[in-house]
Amino acid sequence: MTDISKVTDYLYVGSRVGKEDADELKELNFNLIISMIGQMPPDEIYTLPPFKTLWIKTYDTFFIPISIKKLLVGVEAALPIIQNKGRVLVFCMQGKRRSIAMAAAILISMGHSSQQAINLLTTARKVADPRRWYIRKQIKAFERYWQKKELL
Repeated sequence: MTDISKVTDYLYVGSRVGKEDADELKELNFNLIISMIGQMPPDEIYTLPPFKTLWIKTYDTFFIPISIKKLLVGVEAALPIIQNKGRVLVFCMQGKRRSIAMAAAILISMGHSSQQAINLLTTARKVADPRRWYIRKQIKAFERYWQKKELL
């Protein structure tokens, strides 16, 4: 069984999914899968229908923080899916930081504050670690960016 946590009706977060998880993911009927693992592409099966997968190459290190631009790529892919009542899965190696940062950005784009997003994520996924300083910093930076964008 895959390690996936439901955050909302439209957003799920998990640890790395492999080809052995494909049948289960088909049943869960995700409309978009976002991989945040920089060091390895998603398994080939996730590049074929019925899957729609976005690979955003990121690394879990304070030396190379996840850029606002990369968070925006994921948000811009997820929003139309969510607005059409679809479901999005975001994963990274452990489902603790990179996927959580992206999920927080998606929640912020849906109208949540960064603190509300962090609370939702840590409640839904016990291993979530959005309070790690370099992850929290990027979540807060995305919130500021999104608020300015909304004012334009």
